[in-house]
Amino acid sequence: MTGPDRRWYYKGNRLKQLRAFCALVKFGSLARAAEALYLSQPAVSLQLSALEKELDQPLLERAGRSLRVTREGQALYDLARPLVEGIDGIGEALRGQLAGLDTGELNIAAGESTILHLLPPLVRRFRDRHPGVHVHLHNVTGRDGLALLRNDQVDLAVGSMIEVPPDIAYEAVHHFDPMLIAPLGHPLADKAELRLEDLSPHGLILPPKRLSTWRLVDLVFQQRRVPYTVALEVGGWEVIKQYVAMGLGISIVTGFCLSPQDHERLVVRNLRAYFPQRSYGVVVRKGRLPGSHARRFIDLVRPGLFTRSHSEPGHSER
Repeated sequence: MTGPDRRWYYKGNRLKQLRAFCALVKFGSLARAAEALYLSQPAVSLQLSALEKELDQPLLERAGRSLRVTREGQALYDLARPLVEGIDGIGEALRGQLAGLDTGELNIAAGESTILHLLPPLVRRFRDRHPGVHVHLHNVTGRDGLALLRNDQVDLAVGSMIEVPPDIAYEAVHHFDPMLIAPLGHPLADKAELRLEDLSPHGLILPPKRLSTWRLVDLVFQQRRVPYTVALEVGGWEVIKQYVAMGLGISIVTGFCLSPQDHERLVVRNLRAYFPQRSYGVVVRKGRLPGSHARRFIDLVRPGLFTRSHSEPGHSER
């Protein structure tokens, strides 16, 4: 643009014009506004003139040595002030937002065995990357974990699922074989080919009936019409392993809970021919995007996991 009208488009920057206008309203004088903006007085005056010309509204008027805002100017100031302050404070806001990414709390629901055997390397990696985030592991059974998830008391759950409720999303990540454990010297130790019927005479040590492990064992025996007895019901794989080692019965456990030391004190036989593998993975509420800390933890399990739909059947378990 050429000629006299060029001054009405001074710098061609609406933000600069609004910033100059807001400073003039705030300080009430051209000199003080120019000083606050680190500009010359003519530059501030040109910004105001350009804005008034573009909006075709009188925004400020002289009142002696001071400036008085017009009705139109007051309406614009009410609109522009939060915008200008927001833009000018964006650097500080961003620093605060970025600082918040490495502080706060992450709540995870999981069963005892998951906490003992699956989560330690994941928690270590997460803590190494985000040392300012407090990680709270809630040691609960599957049903209680789902209740915490639904009530927003935890960010996610990690465990095994057999039946998935319609409001829950589950993504299986790890799969483990079912394993028979028995005390050393047990008659089942030397059988070349282990049949389900071979377990029938020996009392089982299982988790409580309300948990899915017990229901799964019961289902397999019922489907094959093989009788069985439960010698003890007790919670926790570590307790079950200890009782089996003491000779109080045999058990069927998920393979991930067995350590090299367990193989030295227990007879361990694979039962995949009769029992299905157990999957373990991430449990979240369907249709609800996890928070930033939860997404980072989930990405340690499998990158991009939380962005995909979850359709595998399941029910949260230990």
